[in-house]
Amino acid sequence: MGNADLRDLAAIETIPLEDISGQTVAIDAHNWLYRYLTIVVRFTATEAYTTPEGTEVPNLIGIVQGLPRLLEVDVTPVFVFDGTPSDLKAEEIAERREQREQRETELEAAREREDAAEIARLESQTQRLTTPILETSRELLAHLGVPIVDAPAEGEAQAAHMAATDAVDAVGSEDYDTLLFGAPLTYRDLTSDGSIERMDLAATLATLELTREQLIDVALLCGTDFNDGVSGFGPTTAVDAIREHGTLDAVLLDREASIPRADRLRKLFLDPPVTDDYDLPNTIHPDLETARSYVVEDCGIAPDEVTRGFDRIDAAMSQTGLDRWT
Repeated sequence: MGNADLRDLAAIETIPLEDISGQTVAIDAHNWLYRYLTIVVRFTATEAYTTPEGTEVPNLIGIVQGLPRLLEVDVTPVFVFDGTPSDLKAEEIAERREQREQRETELEAAREREDAAEIARLESQTQRLTTPILETSRELLAHLGVPIVDAPAEGEAQAAHMAATDAVDAVGSEDYDTLLFGAPLTYRDLTSDGSIERMDLAATLATLELTREQLIDVALLCGTDFNDGVSGFGPTTAVDAIREHGTLDAVLLDREASIPRADRLRKLFLDPPVTDDYDLPNTIHPDLETARSYVVEDCGIAPDEVTRGFDRIDAAMSQTGLDRWT
């Protein structure tokens, strides 16, 4: 989820979803899909999202249930998919894999003792974005006319770049790392049912009296997805130390500590691999008939699970103006 310690430092306010009406938001696709994936798996029978070939694709239900929330308030989503992860993230990926394997062991034990509640909980926690899930997600989004951008590496970095260059109005992600990647505005809780959170980079830096470079140094002291922090540093102590010494290097020298590959980590946040090679359409052209057919007939999703979502998308097209969609 990115550097959660940043929540204690970030300028965040709760706003109604309607406040971002009319905006275009670059959504961290893997982040958004995973949240809906876990929800669907936990509360939906497995057979409802299993293809005739036996492949589980709960993501399709998640997309159909999740998109209307945005479309109904005239928000245009742009889904940004991860590319090749940085080698700096290898340890984090390995740790997540180890944790998932442990939960899978616990899941097998729960199945043996027929503990339905524990099975549902662990099944949601052992989900991962498999190749079929990513491929079917992209296919459905294409049928729905939703723009897709392929990031060279981290999706949140690409989304932040798009917001910083005014290609979109903001980023949609649960990760606080979007601050470090330079996203001016990040919207959190887009997958919830109520209000959302708006995280403001400029307000964060002004309140903390730090530059973005210094905020990155604070995060590296606390620990990120790409590095372990330095013992003894939390959000407040890290900010105090950077204010006192000015830079990460000076703090580390004073504490006789080190952060392996600190220069590479800093560069990763300040100058990540991103691309400007994409086209964002001025209008969205959902083909609801084809989308319904793909989900229900081709992929074998139970119609009852997606009928309301498709109906809401159809209604949103009329509500926000057909000229916007067709």
